[in-house]
Amino acid sequence: MANNPSLLSLSLSLLLLFNGCLAHPSSEQQFQSQNECQINRLNSIEPTSRIRSEAGTTEWWNPNSQQLSCAGVSVLRQNVEPNGLILPSFTNAPQLVYIVQGRGIQGTVIPGCAETFQESQQGQGQKSPRRLQDQHQKIRRFRRGDVIALPAGVVHWFYNDGNERLVTVNLLHTANSANQLDDNPRRFHLAGNPEEEQRRLRRFAQQKMQGSRSEREEMEEDEDEEQDNPSRSRRESPHSREQQSSSCNNLLCAFDSEFLAQAFNVDTSLIRRLQEVRGNKGSIIRVKDRLDVVSPPRMEEEEREERQEEERRRERQRGGRDNGLEETFCAMRMKENIADPERADIFNPQAGRISTLNGYNLPILQALGLSAERGVLYNRAGTVPQWCINAHKILYMLRGRARIQVVNQNGDTVFDDNVEQGQLLTVPQNFAFMKRAGSEGAEWVSFFTNSQATNTPMAGRVSAIRALPEEVVAASYQISKEDARKVKFNNQDTYFFTSSRSERRDEA
Repeated sequence: MANNPSLLSLSLSLLLLFNGCLAHPSSEQQFQSQNECQINRLNSIEPTSRIRSEAGTTEWWNPNSQQLSCAGVSVLRQNVEPNGLILPSFTNAPQLVYIVQGRGIQGTVIPGCAETFQESQQGQGQKSPRRLQDQHQKIRRFRRGDVIALPAGVVHWFYNDGNERLVTVNLLHTANSANQLDDNPRRFHLAGNPEEEQRRLRRFAQQKMQGSRSEREEMEEDEDEEQDNPSRSRRESPHSREQQSSSCNNLLCAFDSEFLAQAFNVDTSLIRRLQEVRGNKGSIIRVKDRLDVVSPPRMEEEEREERQEEERRRERQRGGRDNGLEETFCAMRMKENIADPERADIFNPQAGRISTLNGYNLPILQALGLSAERGVLYNRAGTVPQWCINAHKILYMLRGRARIQVVNQNGDTVFDDNVEQGQLLTVPQNFAFMKRAGSEGAEWVSFFTNSQATNTPMAGRVSAIRALPEEVVAASYQISKEDARKVKFNNQDTYFFTSSRSERRDEA
């Protein structure tokens, strides 16, 4: 009992830390880039920078493009070979990671939370020398279709333990209030030598300071720098010059080795090995043998346990028995699969389906101020015109193609083109949009800059037009009441239209 005051003080301190780190974005921060949204023309865009690592690639879309600046986001795509490890790092902004392809395991380090995974004592004989058992925070399995939420400043890593390439698309919400640096994307690495990636990110930041530059100018300048300066020189302190025989760009490298030895309570020689750079492997390395860690349970068991724990936590909160930090943050779910057809929130057997993910069904998104959806359209089916009332929408085409139209406040079409597989398109808040799939259909994932992103349809059963009085529709569009009734009630779907229906209307 005597220790309770100190434990309470620690819990309160950690709770305050998390309230700061995971704060919901304020309106000022969330719309700090609103001056960038004076958009007269949109384009579907592809990555402009490709960085090779030992076991994969990292591709960045240019964060200075007008549409990404408008939304206050940055986007990257990672491609990881089997047995590849994305080294531990953290970013200055909250992230949503969508698993496009593959499976694996992932770790997220939440400060102050318990190390709940512990190595088994099996295999250690009574006569074998006693050694410390490994223990660490929770590891989660992931698969295609998962959305993984990562708070700003929180260390995370990914490992591809499957037999096919792992492909992820990551959205960083740099305009979020959790990012109190500038709006340039920043990745802080705990290990490895991500020199090339850091150089590209610095280039993006310099371009932002200097004004917009064409993609060709950017690539030519990058090539010139590679030829003129193949190995970047570094400032070195007298105490660390001997340990930096080659460049190093992770956080441990720049600290004094003696200070680190005292901090970790290990020999200086061990610290120097940690700081030593062994080749230019980048931020994705190949593990020599299979990564042997304390494995989580099977996917189905893990997801069932997480949901049960979340329900118990909610019951404790309703009963006033929430113990603060551990209940709120340490046991929270950080991922949800939205690719399963059975999970669809909106479904039409002739048109397609939509699965949404927001702060209600994944509560951590409430703190991050982000949400997502995954959509599927069948052959030539489409979604009705609509607008998002409270968020920017960043769409990534997963498969197939769709013709998308976007209209601004002046009634101008700012985009009317096909978006192909692997391309990105931003739809600014309140800009109206609709899409129609090609003959092969279309699949996409969209990220929203609000945890409760809400769309308002213009046509269909729950549309803004249908909610207007018949007389108002007739007077507004100078049509008869009979035609106004058709506009209001002919489409009984909530979200979709099909090609057969529109073709029948044209023939009539």
